This record gives sequence, structure tokens and C-alpha cells, in this order.
Amino acid sequence: EITPSTQKAVRKGLEWLARNQSAEGGWGDSGTNDVALTAVAGLAFLANGSTPMRGPYADNVSRAVSYLLARSDPTTGLIATANGSLMHCHGYAMLFLGEVYGMETLSQHRERIRTVLKRAVKLTAESQSGPGGWFYSPGQSDDEGSVTVTQVEGLRACRNAGITVPIQTINRALEYLRKSQNPDGSIRYKLSNPGGGSAALTAAGLMC
Repeated sequence: EITPSTQKAVRKGLEWLARNQSAEGGWGDSGTNDVALTAVAGLAFLANGSTPMRGPYADNVSRAVSYLLARSDPTTGLIATANGSLMHCHGYAMLFLGEVYGMETLSQHRERIRTVLKRAVKLTAESQSGPGGWFYSPGQSDDEGSVTVTQVEGLRACRNAGITVPIQTINRALEYLRKSQNPDGSIRYKLSNPGGGSAALTAAGLMC
């Protein structure tokens, strides 16, 4: 299924990402959604086979890891910068760092990633709303589907990497998504707001 034209497109995309990585190791304007953009860009390099230690984009992955680790709050565990959707950023950062954790071979680097992920999981678990979802900032009592999906994805990556994730947190999140499904099978933006679902949220919910 991977045609020569597809391979060319992938190569050009990765080259563009590599060229546009900042000196600090991130993507996007600092202080906005740069954490989420950096995590997703890093995932593209991982999908192509590079790790922090090997592959044509090893340096790009390594610098992306350092960028995200530097934006982990040692007190709260939040991985985000001042503005933007904090929990979207946090979820994508957990996803990327959870994937990287299993690829990192240097023990000191692994331990630092593990510490950040343990704090991140704790923040996510403590920020879950009563119905089982999450909202744009930690600690809010509200919730909506797209943020909820990012937290489930991030938690799963951490669990796969060996980080303890409370099973009740996962169960409540999946129940939130189940209850957000409409009779036609789509998943709506928010559990408490009945209405039509979107293709994007439906696909994301199914993946969870």
C-alpha cells in the first residue's frame, strides 16, 4: 500500500518538520500550543522508525524530548505552557513521552522521563470530572470529548510503558465516551449537551 509517491510525501513531510524545529527543540510559538505541536511532530519521527538514539531523525526526537521534559511542572505534573488548551497539550505530551520511554536506552534519561510521566498520570487522574471526562484546564469540573480522548491516549501509552495508571480512571473515561454516543453511532462533543456528533470525535472515541 505504500507507493513511491507516498514514500516521497512522507520523506518531504519529515524533512519539513526537521527544518522547522526550533533551536530549543520544539514546534510552534512558545507559550501557546507548542507542547502539543512538539509531541505530535515527535510522534511522526517515531512512526518513521527514529528513536532518541538511532535513525536519521534521532537528534530531532532527542531535542523534542528535552523540550517537553523542560515544560513539566515539578509541583503539579502538568506538561504545558501558559496559554492554549493545557490539557490537550498535556495529553499529547504523555502520549509521545510514553512511546519514547520504551525506546530510551540511557538509564538516567529513562528515569527522568519516568518521573515526569508518573507526575503527569497523577495530575490527569486527579483532574477527571465527576462524569469521567476532562476539560481544557486541570481541576475544572467541566468536561468534553476531545480533551477526554487525549487523556485516554496518553494514559494508555504510559500504561504500555509500565507506569501505573488507576484502572478506575480508565473505566470512568470509557464510560463517559460510551454515554456520549448518539443513537446513530456518532460521538458528540459533550456528554451533557445532546446533539449531533462529529466524524473526528467518533473516530477518536472508537480508537479509545
